[in-house]
Amino acid sequence: MSEPAATTGKPSVDERTVKRAVWASAMGNATEWYDYGVFTSGAIAVAIGSQFFPGEGNAVLKSLALLAVGFIVRPFGGAFFGPLGDKLGRKRVLAITILLMSGCTFLVGILPTYAGSYSMGIAAPIAILLLRIIQGFSTGGEYGGAATFIAEYSPTKRRGFFGSFLELGTLAGYVLGNLVVLSVTLSLSSEQVAAWGWRIPFFLALPLGLIGLYLRNKLEDTPEFRRMEAKGEAPKKAPLKEIFVRNWRMILNLIGIVLLLNVADYLLLTTMPTYFTDTLKINDNTATLIIIAVEVIQMAIIIPLGALSDRIGRKPLLLTAAIGFLVLSWPSLKLMQSGSILWLFVGFLIVAILLVLILAVIGSTFPAMFPTRVRYGSFAIGYNISTSLFGGTAGVIVTALIKSTGNEDWPAYYLMAAALIAIIPIIKIPETSQVPMDEIDNEHSDGKVASAAAQR
Repeated sequence: MSEPAATTGKPSVDERTVKRAVWASAMGNATEWYDYGVFTSGAIAVAIGSQFFPGEGNAVLKSLALLAVGFIVRPFGGAFFGPLGDKLGRKRVLAITILLMSGCTFLVGILPTYAGSYSMGIAAPIAILLLRIIQGFSTGGEYGGAATFIAEYSPTKRRGFFGSFLELGTLAGYVLGNLVVLSVTLSLSSEQVAAWGWRIPFFLALPLGLIGLYLRNKLEDTPEFRRMEAKGEAPKKAPLKEIFVRNWRMILNLIGIVLLLNVADYLLLTTMPTYFTDTLKINDNTATLIIIAVEVIQMAIIIPLGALSDRIGRKPLLLTAAIGFLVLSWPSLKLMQSGSILWLFVGFLIVAILLVLILAVIGSTFPAMFPTRVRYGSFAIGYNISTSLFGGTAGVIVTALIKSTGNEDWPAYYLMAAALIAIIPIIKIPETSQVPMDEIDNEHSDGKVASAAAQR
């Protein structure tokens, strides 16, 4: 049921429209993570590293480093697109970001390589680097806007349920990427994959992006943004200064929680495929099948967990995950290192379930940390600063530490440190599961989110 306009003060939205908004937002996340699923799979990572860069150094590390470069510019993308989305509306900006993301992924598939019959020498690594920079810049504006879009369309009492579909898109996109890569590696010889087959998965990104664009263009902007515009409260210019002056405390809390989210997310979903193949010496296809199976389990439970958060709140799930990572990361990694495929699966599943406890609630938690006027910008900036510093770099740092020290336990140590840091902001943020989005107000010196109704 949608909330009546008389109660909420915003345009009334029927549930069918809410569902369309949810799927339109989730498609952007699916497109983003389809790219990561393809780019970080063992066979594709080796092909990218060897085809685009001179020398015979570690191809996987080169590929992961290239992926990390895109994360450096994500905060700039968040700082550009986020405040723009608060000024112009969520829908317009999200149309731009999904086109840029899918277009850049597609172009990687047709790019000439460093050497060979279809090559352009030193221009090849420069070109793929530029594409990853544009990809990272556009992604910096995508996630915050997509989460805001869902949260502002969702009824208050079902915001956790609908918000969990955003990360269902993440998992679906990543699974799709892995399935496409698996079908390519099973259909072609390793020589064919290395020579040209690696290009095939990149082509699918463009139609994914166009579908997402179509779905988004069929909708109006969010009820919250339209309410703000109708009341004349929309910012006259991109509110970058206002974001930092009035919301810096909550942005710091967001950075601390996103630190754990992204270290876990990128270690488990983008680094573990190469960890299994490069460090544990598991067959490429076996590693891919294990990851797909675990992610299907995550997809099966993420929506019920989102609905659960509408009843018990977001913080209990976040705290359970953080404490779980602190206590169980090392034992889980030891199971993965046991030499048994069964125990590897069990160990990976344990940490994957801890991750899904976070994924299920971030789509409803993070947008509700900021008021409507600066929601997109504050979320995008805080989220992408943390992602750039701690998420995109996690794979490169952990892989480099393993190679330099010979200690294969670094993934667990990294997760445990991130969990220890995240527990503090999780405790500090308020519970907003029952607070309507139009009553979120944290423009106070103590940096706390409160219901405007409670203050009256």
